[in-house]
Amino acid sequence: MQPVPLHSLSELERASLREIALFQLREKLPVGDLSLAKAGSKGSKSIRQKLESFSKEKKDCSPQTFGIPLFQVIANDRAYKQLQEAVKKSRRFCLEVEATVTRFRAQRQKRSPMGRSCRLVPCGVFPEEPLSPTFLDSSSWSQRRGAMSVDSITDLSDNTSKLLEALQLSHPHELDPRRSLGKKKMLSLNPITWQVPRIVDRCCKHIETHGLQTVGIFRVGSSKKRVQQLREEFDRGLDVFLDEHQSVHDVAALLKEFLRDMPDSLIPRELYAAFLSTASMEGPAQLAALQLLLFLLPPCHSDTLHRLLRFLSEVARHAESSWGPDGQEIPGNKMTVSNLATIFGPNILQKEKPGEKDAGAMNFEDSAAIILVLQRLIEHYQTLFMVSPEMQRDVLRRLFQTDPDVIDHLLRRKFNAVPSTESEDAPSPLPGQTRTLESSSVSSELYSNVSFLNLDVGI
Repeated sequence: MQPVPLHSLSELERASLREIALFQLREKLPVGDLSLAKAGSKGSKSIRQKLESFSKEKKDCSPQTFGIPLFQVIANDRAYKQLQEAVKKSRRFCLEVEATVTRFRAQRQKRSPMGRSCRLVPCGVFPEEPLSPTFLDSSSWSQRRGAMSVDSITDLSDNTSKLLEALQLSHPHELDPRRSLGKKKMLSLNPITWQVPRIVDRCCKHIETHGLQTVGIFRVGSSKKRVQQLREEFDRGLDVFLDEHQSVHDVAALLKEFLRDMPDSLIPRELYAAFLSTASMEGPAQLAALQLLLFLLPPCHSDTLHRLLRFLSEVARHAESSWGPDGQEIPGNKMTVSNLATIFGPNILQKEKPGEKDAGAMNFEDSAAIILVLQRLIEHYQTLFMVSPEMQRDVLRRLFQTDPDVIDHLLRRKFNAVPSTESEDAPSPLPGQTRTLESSSVSSELYSNVSFLNLDVGI
């Protein structure tokens, strides 16, 4: 095995990884049992229950983008995309019907005697011509994907299971209406679809394309009127395209507003104290604790944070001035990792909800800790979102105890995905971790004999 991206794990594997990370963090972090008391009639709720509650909240789908939970923003984006696809499909269907009718009329006029009135033509006069596939079959592949679930993958043959694995990705269970209430939730054996809000991805791409050399990006003021207009367009569900005519500073302000107004901060408040406690650690211990905490994030928060950190790392890479191929000076944006952490830290790590009492108040110790933690996340994001071979083995051992029927499928997929040679640009392991790449013979032996999984991982 070798390190793999977090988002490449299946939904079932990520659930097991969360349990293992939570167990290991209880020994690493001085924050008690990682549970917080919740005031009110509901009583106390563990951090596991709080994190899982993100997927249980349901709200009416609307085009709104700002000021709603992140998973709902992604659900709205997905609904908008499905609506676009339905409209395109409807237009194609109408064109197919029109073309069929036109062809039928042309054939009828060609075979009807000239000068006679039109009359019905008996069946069999015209040779049958096959209609287009779209006209014959109005169902789309997106409607067919739910016909068979990969949750019962062990009941399928090898060829069928591989085919399903190649064609079907699981949707996040909080967005999947097919799951009936009252039944035990079945976690998918395929990776969860990549979940980044449309507004975050488009803002990042715009600045990466047009603003990496803009001095003082995120610090220079913007036009409140233009930012408000963009915000309203996203909230109305419009397909907003950010091109070179948009001000980089307006787009930067829009991104900050989105993160600041999220009712559930990008790093959940239940983990606020745990993330800040890593500021007192140093070196490999700090990075290992941060990695385990990232494993606890819900998929939508994890994917969005990864996209944002990748973007901030790219901005920081252009902080200093450089020289072009013709000897001209390319100005830097002056936004170092420290500067970016200072600006984005309070928007990503929030102790109180926006609008609550003392939401804007923060002592100096917390402020310094937030900046330090976000600096480490930006600097090491590539490695922090990778799952080490050791952790993958722990996940498989745990699944061998809880869901032994799925091990065969997971091992087959892992070893079929292992490349013959290691990628040159693969992220380096965390300090203190070793990267292992086993030979194909060892992988085959491991695949054929899963006795190594029958070990206790201490959970």
